[in-house]
Amino acid sequence: MKGKYKVLIPLFILLSLLLSSAYLFLPTHFQSLDNRVRDFYFKFRGPQKASEDIVIVDIDERSIKELGQWPWERDKFARILNNLTASDAGIIGLDIVFSEADKTSPKRLAKKWGIDAKKMPDYDLILSQTVASTPTILGYVFDFDADNTNEAPQVPAIFIEKGKKEIEFLPLARGVLPNLKVIQDSAYSSGYMNNIPDESGIIRSVPLMIKYQEQLYPSLAFEMYRVATQSRKVVATYSDAGIENVQVGKQVIPSDRFGRLYVNFRGPFKSYRYISAVDVFNNTIDRKLLEGKFVLIGTSAYGLMDLRSTPMDSVIAGVEVHANMIDNLLNDDMMRKPSWAEVADLTAIVLIAFIVIFIYSRFSLLILSLVYLVSFFALMYANYYLLFTEYVIINSIFPLVSIFLSLVGTLGVNYFFETRQKDMIKGKFATKVSASVMEDILQHADSNALEGQEKEITVFFSDVRGFTNISEAMGDAKRLIKFMNEIMEPMTEIIINEKGTVDKYIGDAIMAYWNAPLDVTDHADRAVCASLRQLHKLKSLNDELRQNPDFVNVTNMADSSNIPIVDIGIGLNSGVAIVGEMGSSIRSDYTVIGDTINLGSRLESLCKYYNSRLNISNFTKSQLKGKYIYRFLDLVTVKGKSEPIEIWQIHDFDRDEKEPIFYSSREELLEELERYHEAIDLYKLQKFADALVIFKELNNLENKSNLKICDIYIERCEHYVELPPENFNGVFVHTTKG
Repeated sequence: MKGKYKVLIPLFILLSLLLSSAYLFLPTHFQSLDNRVRDFYFKFRGPQKASEDIVIVDIDERSIKELGQWPWERDKFARILNNLTASDAGIIGLDIVFSEADKTSPKRLAKKWGIDAKKMPDYDLILSQTVASTPTILGYVFDFDADNTNEAPQVPAIFIEKGKKEIEFLPLARGVLPNLKVIQDSAYSSGYMNNIPDESGIIRSVPLMIKYQEQLYPSLAFEMYRVATQSRKVVATYSDAGIENVQVGKQVIPSDRFGRLYVNFRGPFKSYRYISAVDVFNNTIDRKLLEGKFVLIGTSAYGLMDLRSTPMDSVIAGVEVHANMIDNLLNDDMMRKPSWAEVADLTAIVLIAFIVIFIYSRFSLLILSLVYLVSFFALMYANYYLLFTEYVIINSIFPLVSIFLSLVGTLGVNYFFETRQKDMIKGKFATKVSASVMEDILQHADSNALEGQEKEITVFFSDVRGFTNISEAMGDAKRLIKFMNEIMEPMTEIIINEKGTVDKYIGDAIMAYWNAPLDVTDHADRAVCASLRQLHKLKSLNDELRQNPDFVNVTNMADSSNIPIVDIGIGLNSGVAIVGEMGSSIRSDYTVIGDTINLGSRLESLCKYYNSRLNISNFTKSQLKGKYIYRFLDLVTVKGKSEPIEIWQIHDFDRDEKEPIFYSSREELLEELERYHEAIDLYKLQKFADALVIFKELNNLENKSNLKICDIYIERCEHYVELPPENFNGVFVHTTKG
């Protein structure tokens, strides 16, 4: 035990220092993970009742269809504002900016055409007069990329920075896109519409204020709230770490150090009452829905591109972010990061590491696993409780990582001190069998797992095309080995990820199988998926090889980026084989043998003959449950076999969303294959002349998915047309392996 503590104490110190340093000095690297954990809490909590005091007037698809394409004439917008005011809307916020003159205004058009414009209506002036006579707060946009000298709209309030330090914490805008002057000058007040997502593109917080030309300006939602509460002064209070809070009237709004409000989102898209803008325009709504309400005018139409992502939904209208913010301000339930959060986070990291390493290490492996799970979920519940009951944000990911790493470290120490004998056994087995076989034997120590047995499997053979040329181009054995490792590594990963067992590497070839030693119920589909994923991988793999300076000799072999450096052929077959440990007492291996394996190897070698990349037998095809794009290749007897088998080519997954591998479009391929199989049916019926016409037609296609198969059948059909066969059964006899 003393020896164990000599290891546990340094482990505790190391983990505490490592995680604390990462928390203090690399916060941005882990912020995304922490945000995603908090997003999970939001989704687990589910939707909450949104405030009925907030209504969204939606410029939706229906409104655009009935009132005309966007942007609308300004007199239409003025009518909407007048109808809202007539319905006693409390305050109206526009998530829209009118930065340019209305090009459809009759007065503007009259001037353009040289017509007397004195009596013509000016839509911009109409909207300006309407804004002046309605409780409307205009929206505008700050620019953070390009400088301009535009003047930001004035706000009828005093903004004070109390205790401000030299360091600037508020977002700094470089320019502004305001409303048209005639409209802006008539407004009582305005607020910016910027909703700034984080690095992952999700809006989790909103800046209450932005600084521009040394002045503070409020967001649209914040300004609507300030006007509604009749507050004339806003105070941003600073501490050494940044902004502590923002006070408007008597309400103190907790913000982070950058003046951002963490939004307590109520739910997914349309959590608030939505009213179509066309219904407001036609004045066909119940005025009780609008009386005294906060009314936000925005759009959910996809074409207007005002769509955002939040923790509760991947796509919501941007105007609903403002609605959530107002809701939080009205109910004072926004999230906050208290000044003591960092101390609490660091304490949790160290305390958790101590408990796990020095207390949990006394438990057995089974009890330790149960205690770990209880601790894990207890910590998650504590974070969840603080977030939605106290509205306090503390770091979630670092305490969880502390639990995990401490547990891993503790298990490692226990393993080192208590399981060395098992480690020796595993080391001995590792010299004989693959890792998956070794684990299976250890789990079933009393069974005869290594003894030979008959089992249905799907066998896989792949081979690199043109390997001889590649080998000669390398000119160096070490470079060739490195090149082959670059190929074998991703291909092997794909096989393993699809639950396959790699049997051996045969030069530039791979042999693998499914359903041994462990059962894989869908072994045929797994093998096909692995094969197609390897073919999909070829494009990115070849791009990487072209960019690798170590392989310049090989890349020069391909004078075009469209020519692959590496191409492969794959053969799959399913059937019964003998699986088990084979060899001698000195050296043995766990492998598979039998006719099933031999046929799989033949199918791979026939890829060259049929110019295909993935050949399967009818035995494999009969077991497939997934959707794939097939091509019948041939009915043959291969060398060494008397019974005919069907050979099928699989082009790709039959999924609309999948990218094609080697053909221009899925639709063209399916049309080609339909015509091709029509010719095959004629060929089987001995209508060789009719089949010949179709094969020649397909052979003349500009984008052929198989460059050789039609040539094969054209040659056969021409032969049979000239010399009709007797007792034709459609079987072709292969006298060579490939």
